[in-house]
Amino acid sequence: MPRLHFDTLIIGSGLAGLTLALNLASGRKVGLITKKALLDGASGWAQGGIAATLSQEDSSESHIRDTLVAGAGLCNEAVTRYVVENGPQAIQWLISQGVPFTRDHDNGTGYHLTQEGGHSVRRVIHAADATGQAVQLTLIDQARNHPNITVLEHHVAIDLITSAKLSHLPAAGDGKSNRCYGAYVLNSATGQVQTIGAGNTVLATGGAGKVYLYTTNPDTATGDGIAMGWRAGCRIANMEFIQFHPTCLYHPHAKSFLISEAVRGEGGLLKLPDGSRFMPWHDARAELAPRDIVARAIDFEMKKRGLDCVYLDISHKPEDFLKEHFPNIYKRCLEFGIDITRQPIPVVPAAHYTCGGIVTDLNGKTDLDNLYAIGETAHTGLHGANRLASNSLLECLVFGQAAAKDITVEAPESAVDLPDWDESRVTNADEEVVISHNWDELRRFMWSYVGIVRTTKRLERARRRIELLREEINEYYATFHVTSDLLELRNLVDTADLIVLSAMLRHESRGLHYSRDYPELLPQARDTVLKRQG
Repeated sequence: MPRLHFDTLIIGSGLAGLTLALNLASGRKVGLITKKALLDGASGWAQGGIAATLSQEDSSESHIRDTLVAGAGLCNEAVTRYVVENGPQAIQWLISQGVPFTRDHDNGTGYHLTQEGGHSVRRVIHAADATGQAVQLTLIDQARNHPNITVLEHHVAIDLITSAKLSHLPAAGDGKSNRCYGAYVLNSATGQVQTIGAGNTVLATGGAGKVYLYTTNPDTATGDGIAMGWRAGCRIANMEFIQFHPTCLYHPHAKSFLISEAVRGEGGLLKLPDGSRFMPWHDARAELAPRDIVARAIDFEMKKRGLDCVYLDISHKPEDFLKEHFPNIYKRCLEFGIDITRQPIPVVPAAHYTCGGIVTDLNGKTDLDNLYAIGETAHTGLHGANRLASNSLLECLVFGQAAAKDITVEAPESAVDLPDWDESRVTNADEEVVISHNWDELRRFMWSYVGIVRTTKRLERARRRIELLREEINEYYATFHVTSDLLELRNLVDTADLIVLSAMLRHESRGLHYSRDYPELLPQARDTVLKRQG
C-alpha cells in the first residue's frame, strides 16, 4: 500500500483526538485514524456531562477540593489546578463549535447544571442525558469537512514505529532517547498493513474496559494505546485503579447500558429488593458518595444477600421532569419493560474507566520524543486513585488543547523513509476460534480475580493465566497475518498484565483498589509507576 505522512497522526477519534485535530488543523496536515467509525468510541457514550466552574455559586477552589478528595490522596495538585482553571474556556470552545447544551436561564449561566457524586455543588453542564453524543456529532461534522484533516475509519494501529526498534532511524536530540516516527496500521476492510509516518504521533485510544466481562464501555475499549505505549518503552502509572461505575442496567439483553450518575444527582435512591435504602449505612453522603464507595457498597450488599442486582429508584420525581432530563435512559429502559417513572431500575456495578495509563506531562508529552498521549489513555495525575464524575471529558478537552499548543511551537518535520510492514514469514490463520476463546477466558478471570474487591491469591492466579495466554497469543501473532481481533486481544492481555502487576505492588487499600489482604491506608500516597526493562 502507498505510504502516508502527516504533520500529526492522531490514533483515536474520541473527544481528546477530535479536540486536538480541530485545534491543529488551521496550520497542520492531520491524519485521524479510528478502528471503527468515528462515533464508536467511549466519548459518544458519555451521558452525564462535563464538570467545570461555570456558576457564581461555584469556584475553582471548590472543584479542585472535590477532585482531590475523590482522588484519595493521589491527585497531582498542580495538574488538577491546571485542568480546573482551564475548564471554563474549554467549555466556551465547545459552545462556539455549536454543541447544543441544555439551556436554563434561571441560574445565571444560561445552561442547566446538574450535580453528581463527589461534587459539592451543581457544576456539570450537559446535553440532556446524551452529552457525549451531542459533543461528538458536532465535532465529527467539522472534522469530516476540514480540508487539513484526513479521516481514516476502520484502521487499527498495530504498533508504533520507533528508533529503538529500527536502528537506522535517528534517535531523539540527545542521541540516546527513543523517538517515535509514526505507526503501522491495519486497514481492516482490506486486510492490508499501511505505513504511516508523522512528525508527531498522538495516542488517544481511550481506556481498557473490555478487559472485564461486565463493562459500560464500547467494544473499542481494548487498551490499545496503553499497550502500544508500553511496548514502545513508555512508563505506565496507576493501572490498578479501574473505576467501576455503580449503576449499569441489569438486564440479559441490555449490553453495556449505563445509568448516568446524574440520576442519583437528581435524587435517585439505591434500594434493596424490599425497598429499603442501604447507602446511608456505608457513607454519610449516601447516594452522592464518590463512585468507588458506592460501587463497593453495592458489591458488598449483593454478595452479603446473594443478590443479582440492586435497584435505583427515581420514580418519586415528576414524570415530565424525568422525560425531560433523562429522555434516553427513559426510552432505553422502556424498551426492556422498565418504566422509570413508576418502577425502580435494576442495576449492577461494571468496569467503567481506566484512571491509570501512559505517564505524560502537562502538554501530553510521553517519555518518547514526538509521542503524545491524551484522554483516558494517559495518566496525567488528575484522577488519582478515583476519578471524580464528569472530569473525564474535561480532561480530554484541556489536554487536547494543551497538546495542540505544544505541537505548534515547532515547525512541521519532513518525512523520513520508513520500512514497510514485513509479512514474508506469516500465513493465514488456521483456527481463529482460538482468539475468541482466549478473549472470553481473559475477561472472565479478570472479572473474578481482579474486580472491585481483590486478594493477593486472586491476583497471583490471574497473573499465571495471563502468562499462559500471552505465550499462545505471541505465537499466533508471529505465525499468522494480523487481524483486528488478534490485535485487540494482544493489547488486552498486555493491559491486563499491567493492571494485575500494579495491583500486586500496592500493599494498601486506596480509592478504587481494595484489597482484603491490605485493608488499611498507608500514611503516604505514592503512584505505582511501571517501567519496561530492556
